[in-house]
Amino acid sequence: MNLRERQWIISGIFLLITLIFLGRLMQMQIFSDEWKDYAARLTEETETLTPARGLILDRNGNILLNNKAGYDIWFTPRVCTAAGGLDTNQLALLLGISREELEREFKRANAYASYRPSNIRKQLPAEDYAKISGDLWRYPGIEARRRSIRTNPSGLASHLLGEYGEVNQNDIDANEGYRLGDYKGKSGLEFQWEEVLRGKPGIKRHIVDLRNDYRESAQQGELDTLPIPGSDLHLTIDMELQAYAEKIMANKRGAIVALDPNTGEILAMVSAPTYETDLLTGRDRGNNYDSLLNHKNKPLFNRSMRATYRPGSIFKMVQGLIALESRAISPSTRIFCDRMVIGCHGDHSFDNLEEAIAHSCNPYFHEVMKRMIQDGSTGSVFSDAHSNLGDWAESVRNFGFGTDLGGHFPSLRTGMVPDTADYDKMYGRKRWAYSTIYSISIGEGELLATPLHMANLAAIIANHGHYFAPHVVKSVGDSIDDSFKPERFETDIKPSNFNSIIRAMQSVVTSIDGTGKKAQVPGITVCGKTGTVQTKRVDHSVFIAFAPMENPQIALSVYVENAGSGGDWAAPIASLIIEKQLNGEVTQKEKERRMIRTTYPFPKYFP
Repeated sequence: MNLRERQWIISGIFLLITLIFLGRLMQMQIFSDEWKDYAARLTEETETLTPARGLILDRNGNILLNNKAGYDIWFTPRVCTAAGGLDTNQLALLLGISREELEREFKRANAYASYRPSNIRKQLPAEDYAKISGDLWRYPGIEARRRSIRTNPSGLASHLLGEYGEVNQNDIDANEGYRLGDYKGKSGLEFQWEEVLRGKPGIKRHIVDLRNDYRESAQQGELDTLPIPGSDLHLTIDMELQAYAEKIMANKRGAIVALDPNTGEILAMVSAPTYETDLLTGRDRGNNYDSLLNHKNKPLFNRSMRATYRPGSIFKMVQGLIALESRAISPSTRIFCDRMVIGCHGDHSFDNLEEAIAHSCNPYFHEVMKRMIQDGSTGSVFSDAHSNLGDWAESVRNFGFGTDLGGHFPSLRTGMVPDTADYDKMYGRKRWAYSTIYSISIGEGELLATPLHMANLAAIIANHGHYFAPHVVKSVGDSIDDSFKPERFETDIKPSNFNSIIRAMQSVVTSIDGTGKKAQVPGITVCGKTGTVQTKRVDHSVFIAFAPMENPQIALSVYVENAGSGGDWAAPIASLIIEKQLNGEVTQKEKERRMIRTTYPFPKYFP
């Protein structure tokens, strides 16, 4: 190969290399946004403008959840270093934290980015910030940024409203627009309605220099957008009734759920013990959360929607209604109170349906369910039960048991209505009969329901056979959307079949020997049913009711854990709630005083 050929080869190699570099340069600058974005990051900074979160108000416009001014303290390591450092002892003292904690925050900030600010003190209340704001200028690299802090000024309905907390890595990874340090609803209505309450953030773009110092707005602010505030949430809750119910249940364990049977609107929803929502905001959130989580009475547990109890004697009304519809009995059917079959109490012996409900006769409803399940249609007690239990379970579910009651409460437990498949799994196919499962005839055994399901049962009876999906949101923003019209559900029980049940419930409250006579309210006819839910310890006191008897305006359930008889504690509490809602004030002052002052352990009897 001569010299000229070598020159051509070397020239060709250089030309090829040059073309490769030019092609790559064109690809980077013209066809790819990667380096363009990188260059923009070196010169343009984007600031997110947080929108005001929507308020949550009660049915009368009273504020339940609000926003108050707060401040975060930020630290930029590069600014501090350039100024020669700061006095960490004095700064820690000013911020109310230990020096070790402050130095850990400084180390974390420096590891994140020396030229970008990092949050070292979160959700400082405005009153605390006011005490230190005049001294922050002494500390280079330290700045304060205003933010909103969620607050519940009344302290009411904490379980229902839920928690508002800082996002975690899972929230960020979900790609829903959250960034490190943002906040969102974590439970309750705050979580369920996050998209509505959150609003839409705004964006402000500005030019920065190589040291990340602000220079000017990008394109004279033409690219900036303003934040859009979140929409307000208007609830069906009556704040005054909620406050009264929580006062009654103070220092007790249990739940109260009250609703309007004509609409399904929740008027009050109490889980006791409760807690103050504001305990789970601010710097002390972690310590407060651990304390509440480990408390023996489980104040974070929402008993109104998450606790499942056996319905007990109250379920006998459902049994009676299903039996009437299936013609297994009539209102006049009398059944001997055979206490050799199942235990009972009282001096009755041969009741009809109304009397059996008023006396809460166990043998009566043992026989009622036996007639529906063990009807002799197959010639085998095992086949009878296997064939008939499914229809019975479906009829029970029509009362809302074992369902989500229309789906307005995502955290609601559905409870349990056992059917054929459940008992096949427990005992084996056709290896069980009515004699195996008879405890469910009186509301015990595998049956489970929440206080919300039981309040809904009271509404069904008040309405003679139908209910509207229980719900707590009345409207969003300024207008009522058609989507908030609750769905109506039918039990498929004839309205006329409810007459004897309602008369029995009236007798429970008004008769001299009625088990619920402590639920009486002056001038108001109350219909109710007591329940005593069996436990390994002291039984739970339960009562459901509606009032007035004609044109009912309120239906409710009351649970008082480990209080014994339903007539002694849950019934008088129900009477106070009913009087408060219907009359606006309570005249039964002695009863009110006893209910407020008495706590666990409860006296055996309430005179």
